[in-house]
Amino acid sequence: MNPVASRSDSSLPDIEKLARRRAGAKMGWYIHAFVYMLVNLALVALSASRGHTWAVYPLMGWGLGLLIHGAVIWFVAPGGSFHDRLVERERRALRSGTRG
Repeated sequence: MNPVASRSDSSLPDIEKLARRRAGAKMGWYIHAFVYMLVNLALVALSASRGHTWAVYPLMGWGLGLLIHGAVIWFVAPGGSFHDRLVERERRALRSGTRG
């Protein structure tokens, strides 16, 4: 069931707010990824120019942060597929009177 299709016309401002919030969160991740790439390319170039490999540490650490940020945005946050599946499962459980 599509949560947007099940809402009445009176909740359109709520849909607009949610859509803007989701789009803003996703845009924030894209900006985060772009800055990650720029900064880490510079760090790799600096590290390689001096014959070292220390740039791998910020790549891995920041990369983990970027991965977690993306997972939250696309899977866990409201509107993410994982979140929507959990909400739908809870709706079915509540309708059928089961606990789960």
